[in-house]
Amino acid sequence: MTLQQLNYAITIAEAGSINKASELLYVSQPSLTESVKELEKELGISIFIRSGRGVTLTPEGSDFILYARQVINDYSELAERFGTAKNIKKKFGVSTQHYSFAVKAFVELVKDSDTSRYELAIRETRTQQVISDVSNLRSEIGIIYLSDFNKRAIGKVLSTANLEFHPLIECAAYVYLWSGHPLSKRKSISFEDLKDYPCLSFEQGDGSFYYAEEILSTKDYSRIIKACDRATMLNLMVGLNGYTLCSGIICEELNGGDYLAIPFQTDDDDSEGKMQIGYITRKNTVPSRLGKLYIEKINEYLKKF
Repeated sequence: MTLQQLNYAITIAEAGSINKASELLYVSQPSLTESVKELEKELGISIFIRSGRGVTLTPEGSDFILYARQVINDYSELAERFGTAKNIKKKFGVSTQHYSFAVKAFVELVKDSDTSRYELAIRETRTQQVISDVSNLRSEIGIIYLSDFNKRAIGKVLSTANLEFHPLIECAAYVYLWSGHPLSKRKSISFEDLKDYPCLSFEQGDGSFYYAEEILSTKDYSRIIKACDRATMLNLMVGLNGYTLCSGIICEELNGGDYLAIPFQTDDDDSEGKMQIGYITRKNTVPSRLGKLYIEKINEYLKKF
């Protein structure tokens, strides 16, 4: 087993395809395939399941990649401190539902880090992809929320993927809209107040409705418009007087001051109107230095709310 083989396996796992990994590594596909086969033979396990769509990790392969990444990171730190390999970059990634505070914390992380030493990535994406990214080690940390409605279903998905949820903050429901909206002067907004305006929701593809990012997702909305990114959703708020339901944790520094979060009037017994935002990681893993720092940045920002 060599460091080169470990790096090959990690790159294949991240790319999801031997063909894509060969392009990233500048190694021929046959050479890469043979190297992985030799590694699997030495270990006595199958790391990948190969199919026409690419490759996926086996359960043993997931554990192997986890430890392989730690070995590569430890080697990089050793080489950086005592060797001459100053150009080796360590990777750190975050996958998140569409939360501006998650991006804000990432911005602060980057400001406090030497980006010449790291390859950093933040991915705002669908709930299912957040879970997949952390499970497949594409990202070290994922940001999602749980509620009484979705926590059992999401909990099963996390358990199957060998992930665990770490709570950050509990929030009530807020209506998020632009400052020129007809309801923007209200101190609180009810479901009845919103009936004439389109509800905006982040598209989740063909996945389970438990993956919805918006709380109270099971309510009977007269009009729903799907969007794929925060910029489009903000544009729809202005252009269509649309709204969405959120945690109320809004980063004006990134989104600007033209948007408001107004308390949503829920029924007293409506437990779905409460959400718990947290982060997910692989079970039984030691967080990296940047992973610890990122969570510190999030907690520091959330203290304001």
